[in-house]
Amino acid sequence: MPDKITVAGVPVDTRHWIGGRRVASAETFTDVSPIDGRVLGEIARGGAAEVEAAVAAAREAFPAWAATPRAERARVLHAIADGVEKRLEELAIVETNDNGALLRSHRRGVMPRVAHNFRFFADWLLTLAHEDFETRGHTNEVSWDPAGPSVLITPWNAPLMLATWKVAPALAAGNTVILKPAEWTPLTASLLADIAAEAGLPAGVLNVVQGYGSEIGDALTSHPDVRRISFTGSVPTAKRIAASAAPNLTPLSLELGGKSPLLVFADADLDLAVDLAVEQYDNAGQVCLAATRFLVEESVAEEFTRRFVERASALTQGDPREETTDIGPNIHPRQLEKIDGFVRRAVADGARVVVGGHPGEGQYYAPTLLTDVAQDSEIVQEEVFGPVLTLQTFTDEDEAVRLANDTRFGLAATLATGDTERAARVTERLVAGTVWVNCFFVRDLQAPFGGSRHSGVGREGGTWSFDFYCDVKNTVTAPNGWNDHG
Repeated sequence: MPDKITVAGVPVDTRHWIGGRRVASAETFTDVSPIDGRVLGEIARGGAAEVEAAVAAAREAFPAWAATPRAERARVLHAIADGVEKRLEELAIVETNDNGALLRSHRRGVMPRVAHNFRFFADWLLTLAHEDFETRGHTNEVSWDPAGPSVLITPWNAPLMLATWKVAPALAAGNTVILKPAEWTPLTASLLADIAAEAGLPAGVLNVVQGYGSEIGDALTSHPDVRRISFTGSVPTAKRIAASAAPNLTPLSLELGGKSPLLVFADADLDLAVDLAVEQYDNAGQVCLAATRFLVEESVAEEFTRRFVERASALTQGDPREETTDIGPNIHPRQLEKIDGFVRRAVADGARVVVGGHPGEGQYYAPTLLTDVAQDSEIVQEEVFGPVLTLQTFTDEDEAVRLANDTRFGLAATLATGDTERAARVTERLVAGTVWVNCFFVRDLQAPFGGSRHSGVGREGGTWSFDFYCDVKNTVTAPNGWNDHG
C-alpha cells in the first residue's frame, strides 16, 4: 500500500497519525468518491493495536499539554487556524472528492469555518472565567482542570468541520485527543494531522486512527484511560458507545441527529419560508439539523407548495465540483438504497410524490417532497438523511406544536412567522436544542449546541464545551485565614 495518494493533485497520507508520526497497518480499506464511484485510495485500517498505541501516546502527552499555559495553547490553536487558511483550497478539493458536498460551499463557508473553530476556542480559552462569589464570607472560585485523553468520533456528512467542532475545544481545554474519522470520509482528518504538526502541536496531543467503527470503536470507548468521549452519529451507535463507556463512567457528549420541523404560519413571509424550505436540500439532505418535516398552516399550504415546487424543480443536481451545481451525490450506495427504501415504503403506504421521488444515475437522489403522510408513519418519524422532505398541514398553534413535538427527536426546529408574540409563544413550547426564527443554520460558537430526547446528551459550544472537556472545580476559601472553619 502506498503511504500517500493524490486526490485532484493534493497528496494525502493514508496512514494513521499516532504519537507524532505516521503508522501503517497490515490491513486497509478502500475509500471511494461518491461523485463518480472512482477509488481514491487504500487507507490504513486500524485495530486494537493502533487504538492502544494512540491512547498510550495521548496519555503520555497529556501532563505536559495540560500544564501548558493558556496563552501558549491559544497560540498553537491560532497557528493551526493559519495552516487551515493556508491550505484552504486543498482541504476544500479533498473534502469534495471524499464526501461529495459542493466545492463552492467548502471554499466559501465550510473551510473558513474550520479555521474559525480553532480561533474561537483559542480566544474563548483566554477569557474563560466565572466571577468569584461569596458564601457567608467565604470566597468561591471556579476553575477548569483538563480532564485527560479524549476520544472524538465524527461523521461523514461534514467531516472536517464537525471534527474541529470537537478537536478545537478539546485541545484548548488542555486535553489530548484520539480522533476517529468516519471510514467513508477519512482524508481531511489526515491533512489536519499534518497541519497541526506543522503548527507546533506537540507529539501525542492529536492522534488520528482510521478504520471501521465496529472494529476500533469498542476498543476506544471502553478504554480505561479515556476521560471523555464525544460522538456525532446515529442513535443505535450512541447506545453501543454508552454501554461501552459505562463500566468506566466515562462522560459522554452525544449529538444524534433528528427529525426537525419547519413551521410555516399564514402570517409568514412566504418567499422567506420557501427559501428556508429549499435550503433543507443542502448537502443532498445529509444534515442532521435539516428541517425535513414541513408543517404549513392550511390556509397557505397550496400557495407555499406551488412556490416550493417551482424552486425545487429549478435546482441543478450534478457534479459538486461545478460552480453551478446545487445538489451533489449522496455519500454511499448503501445510503442511497436506504433513502430510496424510505420513499418506496412511504408511497406504498399512501404518500403522494409532489416532486422527485426517485434515484438518478450513480449516487444521486432527486430532491423529493412527499405529502399525504400520516403522523405515525415511518417517513415522518424516522431520519432519512437524504433529500427527502414531507409536508403536513395544521389549523392552529396547538396543532402545529403538537405535530412538531410528536417524534422521539428534539435536535432543532425552524419557525417562519411575521408575529413576534407568536414566535415567543411557539418557541417556548417546542422541544428542541436549537430553534431558528425566520432563519436557518445560524450558529454562534458561544451558544450551547445539542439535542433533546433521542437527539443527544449534553451541550457543547462556548463555556459549555469547557464544562464538558474539563473537570470543573470550585475552590472555597475562608475569609479570616486557615483557622476559620466556617
